[in-house]
Amino acid sequence: MRFGLLYEAQRPFKGTSVDWNALYKETLEQCVLAEKVGFDNLWFVEHHFLTGFSGSPCPEVLLGALSQLTKRIRIGFGVCILPSHHPVRVAERAAMLDQLTDGRLEFGTGRSNAYEQVGQGIDPRNTRAMWEESITMLPRIWQSDEFSWEGTFWKVPARRVLPKPYQQPHPRLYLACTQTESYDVAAEKGIGVLSSATFATTILAEHVKRYRTRVKQATPVGATVNEYWGNNVHAFCGENNAEARALAALSLKTFFGPDKPYIRDRVNAYEQLLESWGGVPDHLKADFGRWLRQSDAAHKEQAAQVGISLDSGPGAARAAFGQMDPDTLCDRGIIIAGDPGSCIKGVQLYEAAGVDQVILITQTETIPHERALQSIEMFGKHVIPACRAGARTRPIPAGV
Repeated sequence: MRFGLLYEAQRPFKGTSVDWNALYKETLEQCVLAEKVGFDNLWFVEHHFLTGFSGSPCPEVLLGALSQLTKRIRIGFGVCILPSHHPVRVAERAAMLDQLTDGRLEFGTGRSNAYEQVGQGIDPRNTRAMWEESITMLPRIWQSDEFSWEGTFWKVPARRVLPKPYQQPHPRLYLACTQTESYDVAAEKGIGVLSSATFATTILAEHVKRYRTRVKQATPVGATVNEYWGNNVHAFCGENNAEARALAALSLKTFFGPDKPYIRDRVNAYEQLLESWGGVPDHLKADFGRWLRQSDAAHKEQAAQVGISLDSGPGAARAAFGQMDPDTLCDRGIIIAGDPGSCIKGVQLYEAAGVDQVILITQTETIPHERALQSIEMFGKHVIPACRAGARTRPIPAGV
């Protein structure tokens, strides 16, 4: 099993006030510590316009800084939003980062969401086709002495695009995936998966199995097939098992709160989350009728007690989301949290599901910098060595 950290670049804040200078210094400090204690990867998102989630609109800047602050750990776009950028500029930036890191770059890709796309003048209806065209162009740019292109969205006369990547033939390609259709696209194109959906590991295992079967028949868009699967998961390791589990559960619930961009305006969002979490626990089912009958004020008050603020009326799915206890979330692998022994068990659930790397989300708006450092250090001291010792023998792609 490999271990990564995913950064939205978040920190506790009130309203829209963020100390950006402190945020970036804290982020870099955490990343340097992650390399020191044995983590394998650092991943940075790209988001625009999303309050609380837009601390990393230019991941290549943070990755550029880390290229000089680290020596071993692999760094990656998790992900680069291809429809937002000209493919030539994407290829140039990625190649420069790969050179600066002596070939440590991982290149994740995605399409983002309609809110961000419209804000940049991009028609959401075109983004799937734009991603397809861009992901086809990139490996050809990196491998061509002289490149030209006549496509639907981009036209490039014959040009030498420089520099070329350090890794040959090029960095590994990935797709950010949240549903079966995306996993199938990644498999068909022979690129790795960065799963950003929150699944119970029993459900995730079926997606991994389907992908592994389909990727065997891939027509790779790149020079080689990359079948590596990394999965994002909220995580926190601490000395006190109950406290650490509660902190990770609060982090998860706040991340997917009703005011957040991943949830807002999505129909049946909480129903979909609960389904991905393996359904409602038996010990909550008897409460559904009571939740549906409660007043709005009572609903908000009780939800607040478990760490989530609700802005609209009561509903069974949202109530169950707020009431899902930390122990159930850990048992199902929805979070990896608790003391080192608990975290080791959580990682083992992902290993059994066929995942190659757990990509931990630890720096969030509910977890202060000092606590994030504590968790990173404890993963490095206790969890990573134990999981390395029991790692499965399925071959890992060279360089990972």
